[in-house]
Amino acid sequence: MQRSIQSRHVVTEEGTRPANVLFEDGRILAVREYGSSSGGEDFGDLCVLPGLVDTHVHINEPGRTEWEGFATGTRAAAAGGYTCLVDMPLNSVPSTVDVAALAAKREAAAGQSLIDYAFWGGAVEGNSGELHGLAEAGVLGFKSFLIDSGVSEFAMVCERDLRLAMPVIAHCGLPLLVHAELPGPVKQAHHRLSRQAPWTTYSTYLESRPDDAEVEAIELMVRLCREYRCRIHIVHLASAKALPLLKQARVEGLPITIETCPHYLYFAAETIPDGATQFKCAPPIRSAVNRERLWEALREGVIDLIATDHSPCPPALKLIDQGDFEKAWGGIASLSVALPAIWTNAKARGLTLTDVVRWMSTKPAEMARIHSSKGRIGRGMDADFVVFDPDAAIRIEQRHLHFRHPVSPYLGEELLGRVRRTYVRGQCVFNDGHFDPDPRGREWRRCGTVVD
Repeated sequence: MQRSIQSRHVVTEEGTRPANVLFEDGRILAVREYGSSSGGEDFGDLCVLPGLVDTHVHINEPGRTEWEGFATGTRAAAAGGYTCLVDMPLNSVPSTVDVAALAAKREAAAGQSLIDYAFWGGAVEGNSGELHGLAEAGVLGFKSFLIDSGVSEFAMVCERDLRLAMPVIAHCGLPLLVHAELPGPVKQAHHRLSRQAPWTTYSTYLESRPDDAEVEAIELMVRLCREYRCRIHIVHLASAKALPLLKQARVEGLPITIETCPHYLYFAAETIPDGATQFKCAPPIRSAVNRERLWEALREGVIDLIATDHSPCPPALKLIDQGDFEKAWGGIASLSVALPAIWTNAKARGLTLTDVVRWMSTKPAEMARIHSSKGRIGRGMDADFVVFDPDAAIRIEQRHLHFRHPVSPYLGEELLGRVRRTYVRGQCVFNDGHFDPDPRGREWRRCGTVVD
């Protein structure tokens, strides 16, 4: 049955305009003039955006479901306006580094997800022989750490490992996503810090993860990309000092894309309280000046997209009572609040919802190569929509988070913008705090195959 939604502010392929969107069987049939149909739902002055796409999410299931799971993680995602996410190959047990582990991941996800999803595989030390099989099995690409990942099941790689993996990944036509920090500068920074360094102060943690760790890692990846022409995606860029390298790579035409995260664009090191380990992540949140340079790089198109790096854990692992930045788990949970966090800051800088959609929907879908169905409102695309009130003020409380553990540095923040509804393939899965009780999320696989 044909249905429609309309608004005076629909973010379409041609820009934001009044429009009526006609869809059937989960696909958009046409984008027509506003008021062209008397049926359907009219959202008036609320904005209708394409569903957001998050290409950097740690669901942690199977194996660490007590950290997060597909049921809770995708509820939080739906509440945040996301209609598709791509799950990282860690911190689940087993890590998604072979076909058997991918099968376990699929079994864990089946029947639990409110929204559509896909999987990255892992490229770790010693598994180059598994990469082709994972590609054939449908992963969208591969993730590697150039530094200790924080979990024993996912081994970091060195240049030798990358030289084994990158030709295989390039042959498959898939991207290699890289946590770009090298251990050398981090070890040197720890050596410089005295044994009595106050690990309850954020400045100590920031000093322990210097910009050079990111810059040197990106230098390595640019060099290897130049050699192998493997598609490289730099995840969670935090240091603006790496931007000149990345600009030059773009001038050379190297196939490198870059993401940053909401926490690097919203928070600044100068305002993080001592002992506030809910802010700990790697790379770390850097200075306010650094933050503004990241915003400028987004504006210029040097940074392609924004992904959450949603990385939750049980509250005990954050060591909030101790405030120990050295020992606390590093990861920030933000799926349900990323859109208002970004919109609050984007609007303050004179940017538009069209910009936000490009960074949080269109470009992520393109990077993951799911853009034939996701990331835009246009004919033939999935009927994935977010109804968004850009003027609603919201003070973030635990009830707004929806992920398994309500621990987040965004608690108490005053943000602008509220997700009112989220539609996945035409089905309303979130409606002003209420969720569809029947999870119908589907997996997207690399050949364009969608599996119920």
